[in-house]
Amino acid sequence: MTVKAATTARTAISAKARKRAARAALQRARASKAVAVAKKQIGDPYRYGATGPGSFDCSGLVQYAWRKAGVKLPRVASSQFARVRKKVSWRNLQPGDLMFFNGLGHVGMYVGKGRMIHSPRTGERVRIDKLSGWRKASFVGAVRPGA
Repeated sequence: MTVKAATTARTAISAKARKRAARAALQRARASKAVAVAKKQIGDPYRYGATGPGSFDCSGLVQYAWRKAGVKLPRVASSQFARVRKKVSWRNLQPGDLMFFNGLGHVGMYVGKGRMIHSPRTGERVRIDKLSGWRKASFVGAVRPGA
């Protein structure tokens, strides 16, 4: 390989690396915004089919928060899981990741430090809960929107 060819190859690789780093930084910024928006909804009541503002069901809450961060998500939990390409394991969760439980019947957003924000069920309000053993047992998977 000539010096010129080697330089061109290094430039192409570093350009790809810079693009990848820029995409990752944008995803983290959007995730941070989505978490902040979701936290502002703490105390709002659960209402089946509600997408805010003022009341939410579980998938409506995460859809609303990510939309405010510039990422469009499908309306229901099962579609959110199916359509977001980047799947994430339990131990690789990062703030903003969507976590699915009970056969895709419930979704929450990981906020860090072993906690998630969600809109639990009728009669309850948006809140942050610790990820208990029961949650891990009913965990189906997680996705990273905007990645």
